[in-house]
Amino acid sequence: MMVEFPLDPALSKVLIVACDTACSAEVLSIVSMLSVPSIFYRPKGREEESDQAREKFAVPESDHLTYLNVFLQWKRAAYATSWCNEHFVHAKAMRKVREVRAQLKDIMVQQRMSMASCGSDWDVVRKCICSAYFHQAAKLKGIGEYVNIRTGMPCHLHPTSALFGMGFTPDYIVYHELIMTTKEYMQCVTAVEGEWLAELGPMFYSVKHAGKSRQENRKRAKQELTAMEAEMVEAQEELKVRRQESERRAVPPSPRALICTPGRRQPGSPAGGASPRRTPARFGL
Repeated sequence: MMVEFPLDPALSKVLIVACDTACSAEVLSIVSMLSVPSIFYRPKGREEESDQAREKFAVPESDHLTYLNVFLQWKRAAYATSWCNEHFVHAKAMRKVREVRAQLKDIMVQQRMSMASCGSDWDVVRKCICSAYFHQAAKLKGIGEYVNIRTGMPCHLHPTSALFGMGFTPDYIVYHELIMTTKEYMQCVTAVEGEWLAELGPMFYSVKHAGKSRQENRKRAKQELTAMEAEMVEAQEELKVRRQESERRAVPPSPRALICTPGRRQPGSPAGGASPRRTPARFGL
């Protein structure tokens, strides 16, 4: 489906995929939240209080889902400005989010794209996000430290991420973008499954045997190759035996040579063995 949205290509893709996976309502809200500057603020002198308010919205598996949670809570509060002030959320930014969402929804309606909700099954949303950001995936290396799977470049969870300090460190994540300060920090992160990366980005990733190191995988492959060669040799030997057996059955047995023994009657010879006895001739006197 070729639909042009006034968005970053990755955000456009995630919207299109969401229509096929029945989570377009949730993804539309997330994309709208990512289209404006940061919605949270930390007033001087109230940093700890604002951080605690932000943690109430945190979804440990995903910053994208954390943004979705903020939007849904604001919607339940009837889009009130007082609610934003109470939870240290920029009211002006949230109003802009609502405007962007309405514009994107109009485009989707014009293009006859389906609007559906996945309800509480937010794993569908995470997989949808993975389909658009699989090229920006990272693998866990240490506590809070990841490496880009494709480039090997170190990258870190930002302290403001929902995944930071929540006791949940997934093996694989995708991120919206990188921010360079004292380190390379990933902004807006979502935990994904390794199988999703292999399924959605087969040109970059492949599934290996879980829990196996590279050396163990090589050893296992060598053992499988040796076993396969042994089976081939055994099959060839069995084929050879069968062929020899077939050839032996096909050739008729040769007749035995007959040995003549003097004085011995041979089969089929006249009785007495030798030639018939002659009567001596009679001579007249």
